[in-house]
Amino acid sequence: MEKKPFDYNSFIGMILLGAIMLWYFQTNKPEIEPEKTSTEQIIDSTKNNVVENKVIENTAIVQNDSLQNVALTNKFGAFAYSAVNGKEGSTTIENNLVKLTIDNKGGQISVAEIKNYQTYDSLPLYMIKDNNASFNINFGTTDNRILNTTDLFFEPNLTQNGKNQILSMKLKVSETQFLEYRYEIKPDEYMVDFTIRSQGLNNVFNSSNPINLDWTLNGYRHEKSIYTENTMYSYYYFKSDDEVDYLNAGNTEVVNDLDWVAYKQHFFTSNLLTDTPFNNATVTSTDLVNDEKLDTVFTKKYELKTPLALTAGELNYNMKWFYGPSDYNLLSSDQYKGTDLEEIADLGWGIFGFLNRTIFYPVFNLLKGLMSNYGLIIILMTIVVRILMSPLVYKSYVSSAKMKVIRPELQALNEKYPGKENAMKRQQETMAIQRKAGVSMMSGCIPALLQMPIFFALFKFFPTNISLRQEGFLWAPDLSSYDVIFNLPFDIPFYGDHVSLFPILASVAIFFYMKMNQSQQMSMQAPPQEGMPDMSKMMKYMIYLSPIMMLVFFNRYASGLSLYYFVSNLLTITIMLVIKNYVIDEDKIHAQIEENKKRPEKKKSKFRQRIDEAMKQAQEQQARQKK
Repeated sequence: MEKKPFDYNSFIGMILLGAIMLWYFQTNKPEIEPEKTSTEQIIDSTKNNVVENKVIENTAIVQNDSLQNVALTNKFGAFAYSAVNGKEGSTTIENNLVKLTIDNKGGQISVAEIKNYQTYDSLPLYMIKDNNASFNINFGTTDNRILNTTDLFFEPNLTQNGKNQILSMKLKVSETQFLEYRYEIKPDEYMVDFTIRSQGLNNVFNSSNPINLDWTLNGYRHEKSIYTENTMYSYYYFKSDDEVDYLNAGNTEVVNDLDWVAYKQHFFTSNLLTDTPFNNATVTSTDLVNDEKLDTVFTKKYELKTPLALTAGELNYNMKWFYGPSDYNLLSSDQYKGTDLEEIADLGWGIFGFLNRTIFYPVFNLLKGLMSNYGLIIILMTIVVRILMSPLVYKSYVSSAKMKVIRPELQALNEKYPGKENAMKRQQETMAIQRKAGVSMMSGCIPALLQMPIFFALFKFFPTNISLRQEGFLWAPDLSSYDVIFNLPFDIPFYGDHVSLFPILASVAIFFYMKMNQSQQMSMQAPPQEGMPDMSKMMKYMIYLSPIMMLVFFNRYASGLSLYYFVSNLLTITIMLVIKNYVIDEDKIHAQIEENKKRPEKKKSKFRQRIDEAMKQAQEQQARQKK
């Protein structure tokens, strides 16, 4: 057998393979870490715990979110979508007159600012701010929940349509089911279109539960005189059954066919108007002023509660918001024609309002177009009014002069028929003398009575005319409020804690006017008869009482009103002096009376015959009683 030779190549290969294996095991041998100190062990343990805690925390957040969603679903039912996805925030829409901020939560107006006006202390004028108002719709759902829109989040969407800003606020059940508030504001208008409508909620609303609207507002104080703002000119106005009415503070009333409500605060008002009248609506006004001397924030609380009707299971109401001035010129313009909102301006009822609408506002507006100083406008307006009234003053003075001429005859008559037993005879003869002379007591009273409506009409005109607000004249910084020349360290009941100069001037002027008028009135009266009150004493009391009443009453009223009466009394005194000294001729009047006496007496009217017959019967009865 042949011996196999030694294979050197294989041997070398084996050696190389073994060397490679030794190198591999040597280079990949695991390292032996040195033993860690106790501090390093604690750090490692803490890192591990942090990682574990983060995992646990994330798991808890997911679980809490899930639990919260379940809680919201249990609370809000179909509207949980809004509660879960709703976000805090607000959207602002505005023009050059008004600025409104609408909150996502509740979809309601959270800020309403009237631009171009300020409060009495030069701050921006807000009708709504800092949660003083709430607009809520309360409704029931088919899953037996009672919800309030003020608890839910609306989703805003602001768009532009030409110059109009449109804000859609949707309270969503889903993308196709929602309750929407739609606001549209136009340039140069205080009125804001407001729509409430629902879509796809006919199966969500529970028709057996009433859907109630509740609008509440606490009115901010805006004027210096809290007395006049709150007590005299802040009222709850509403239009119901095509008639405008108002509600005094502390009262509640249920009304039907309600077209609008107005929360008026002297010169400014917050209104809600609806195209679909409200029925069974409850209107409430509450006085919030406990003490006029305190720094009052709110004047009155106004509230409207009314059910809303469903149409085919859905809400659909077209409304309007109005936040602006209660300016008669504005509210009576064509823009608001047919709404009767001009009644909010409060020009007075009956003939007083008629005079303001047809005479005083047109005259004032004409003068306002000619000059910018409102003090001078009041003075010129006073001159116009007194010139228009001068014929009445003249008529009164003529009657006074006639009575003065026949006064000696009446005095002689009293002497001829003295005593109470001749009272009827004396009265008959007195009336006969007046009738023959062509003198009537009523001719002197009627001019004075005709001036009374003008007095009361202007009493409404000046304090409610917003054009006078914050317009100064001489020492008065605001003709719509009282002027102050001195602050008292105490408060005088009915007078106040300050001294106003314009009421003092008006009181002095009316004192001298009544002193001059006294002689005129006394000459018009027949001589005092026995058993009859002495009118001269009453006139003397009135001379001093009237100026004091004006001084006290007008101290807290608009200085523009006191300025008017001051100038008016001065002009009246002047007119009286001119008529007395340069117009009336007593000799001519005496001659005319004598001529009247010579004329045959006119046939008595039936009314005159009845009076004479009644007096004759009374005289006969008196004679029988005497016997």
